[in-house]
Amino acid sequence: MGWLDALLGRSKPVKPNLDALFALPSAAVTLQAATGLTPTGLGSVSFRAAEGGAFATLERDVKALLGDRVEESDDDYGYTWLLVRRSPDALSDLVTELHAVNSSLEGAGFGPSLLCSLVSFAGEDGRRLAVVYLYKRGTFYPFASVAEQKRDTALELEARGVLEGELPLEPELSRWFPVWGAPGL
Repeated sequence: MGWLDALLGRSKPVKPNLDALFALPSAAVTLQAATGLTPTGLGSVSFRAAEGGAFATLERDVKALLGDRVEESDDDYGYTWLLVRRSPDALSDLVTELHAVNSSLEGAGFGPSLLCSLVSFAGEDGRRLAVVYLYKRGTFYPFASVAEQKRDTALELEARGVLEGELPLEPELSRWFPVWGAPGL
């Protein structure tokens, strides 16, 4: 960053660190101990699909790699979601597969198309929470919904307190955007 950028208040965008995803399994242990929420075995990657043969080939290869554990869907905002299913006790494997999807897209030049990845958790009391990784920010945040278009802010803030120090958390709450209807949530 140059002195002109500093003078004008501009900053360099944060580079995504996909390896931060590998901190999720240990963070999940802390989250479970503090809140009782356990992994569901569901995780998703969201991206804006690109036109062309290169992207179609990459998407086909990713689906072939994951086999019948992956489902594709599109949301109302034009994003494609790949939902990956694993056993709830195989969180490390799930994270590895989510990392592989993200890395494949990034390595093929489609990194700017990536939106987020999420891993779902649930409690015996019915509470549900997703730990969301924002690709363009390189940070995580908790998202919890209790009903259609209604957030459980108390659970989100509790999870933030628990996950602080475990994961690089998004400091700006305004960037904790809702992922209503995300597959796996």
